[in-house]
Amino acid sequence: MAPDLPEPATSAAAYYENCDAAREAGAAPLIRGEPGYRDELDREGDGVACEPYAGP
Repeated sequence: MAPDLPEPATSAAAYYENCDAAREAGAAPLIRGEPGYRDELDREGDGVACEPYAGP
């Protein structure tokens, strides 16, 4: 049986204080134009915020 995961936020007014909050809500990664996306969360400026860390 799969673990229960939180539902992604679907509200147009979604706001995540940081990427940890977006991940907890099951909404990460956030794509530019999606609810909750903000430039402040997009470290690379590539249109994808809170993507998984790929390592060095």
